[in-house]
Amino acid sequence: MSRADAASEAAEFCADLVRNHDFGRYASSLFLPARQRRAVLALYAFNVEISRVREMVSQPLPGEIRLQWWTDMLAGTSHGGIEGNPVAAELNFVIQQWELPVERLSRLVDEHQFDLYNDPMPTMAALESYLNDTVCTLFALAAEITGWQIPEIEHLARHAGLAQGMARVVSVFPLDSSRRQLFLPLQLLERQASSMEDAFSGKENPKVRAALDDLLGNARVHLDAALTLLESMPPEVRPAFLPLALVARDLRRMSRADANLFTPSTTSRLRTLWTLWRASRSELFA
Repeated sequence: MSRADAASEAAEFCADLVRNHDFGRYASSLFLPARQRRAVLALYAFNVEISRVREMVSQPLPGEIRLQWWTDMLAGTSHGGIEGNPVAAELNFVIQQWELPVERLSRLVDEHQFDLYNDPMPTMAALESYLNDTVCTLFALAAEITGWQIPEIEHLARHAGLAQGMARVVSVFPLDSSRRQLFLPLQLLERQASSMEDAFSGKENPKVRAALDDLLGNARVHLDAALTLLESMPPEVRPAFLPLALVARDLRRMSRADANLFTPSTTSRLRTLWTLWRASRSELFA
């Protein structure tokens, strides 16, 4: 197999991985030019690999080993070649072509070590720090791939990442609580005189619901700030922030009084594509 064929297969592998495990980001990438799309999908595929480590191991130690491999790969000290890992090969190509900051990707890996253990997210500040080095980083690097790297976009990426990350904490709360994992800050539960055990009960609970609503309120604040900043951004960078349209949709659904936040909810791929297409044709994503 030629080097060009191997690269093409790696790119296709990354696209399939994101399509199967993170359809919202995959669909949003379709609105980028082809060269940028390939780079962004490599970034998103890397995120899928790191985010799924918890699901792929039964104990923290094997997860630590998997994450360490990625840390070593980014540092150029991996003991195994990256040729057999299409995501690593494609990410390495994108890092070189787009001069992405390796230290930010390494911090993303480091933050996901939290996922391997069942320690609760203690405070809002801790959650914001976690999201800043994970979800916010994805927005910032996707924007950088579009050719823009200015302080205003970094500020936008932070608000966008916090909005998306907080909304996701609420949307996956039923799954996380079923495996006794708590990303909903314990601080918010305690503010409602509630506890981890209430969150893990699997039953509707007004105090836990109030804590979830509190987090949704914070997400809306960051979403509003992101959308305001987006209005003054260059047109080329806007597709990198198209996932905000999905955040706006999900926040509207989850904020309804009749929304059940204690059972899993799914959205069809067709509706996701429709939401993104409509947003791409509008000055406002919400």
